[in-house]
Amino acid sequence: MTNSQPAHTPTPATPPATIWIPDAEETSTRPFPGCVLPAWALDKIRTDLVGHPEHDPARLLKIAIRDLAPGVDARIPAIDLRAPGPVRSRPSARPRLLLAELHPDALPTFALQPDCGGTDDLPGATENGWPGFFHRAHRYLPDDGLLLLATRQRRDAGQLADPLGLLIAHARTAGFRYLQHIAVAYARPRGNTLVPTPPRDAPPGLAHCDLLVFSVIRHP
Repeated sequence: MTNSQPAHTPTPATPPATIWIPDAEETSTRPFPGCVLPAWALDKIRTDLVGHPEHDPARLLKIAIRDLAPGVDARIPAIDLRAPGPVRSRPSARPRLLLAELHPDALPTFALQPDCGGTDDLPGATENGWPGFFHRAHRYLPDDGLLLLATRQRRDAGQLADPLGLLIAHARTAGFRYLQHIAVAYARPRGNTLVPTPPRDAPPGLAHCDLLVFSVIRHP
């Protein structure tokens, strides 16, 4: 296991893979129902990942995507996690961190979408589905913004559905740079072992979720 590094530091051509596990003192290691990431991982994003001290965590906007039907943006629940104490920026200022938790039920629909064949077929911000979401996220975030995607694998009829490759491809097409892949363990340390604590609605054998980190690319 390696320690995470601030996401704004230079990255190699192949983004590093990191494993996160909770501290041994952590008592709540399961995500809340309907969520992908446990609460301790949210804290780690707002501090360790972006180089903030624990007493001054970064502001983060967390959204949950559970379907891809038209008008999905109006139905997305959002939670604005702000730093404690007085808000130092204007209330209307956009947060630098946007975390999208992707419910596994939405992933098969995503997997069935055709790939973008090239720039002539590039979907715009008004497009439905995942391509449009990534373009809207790119337009929403500031120049130093980070998009984080949290998802987990799903098994249908015994077959593993892994969305990471297509998610990364669509994010890059929309103008994001892929920085890092983090595996967040659904477990708690006990001595020299890890005790699994998967979500109660997870398929058998699921031991982690995946957190992908992207930065915004702006062309002059």
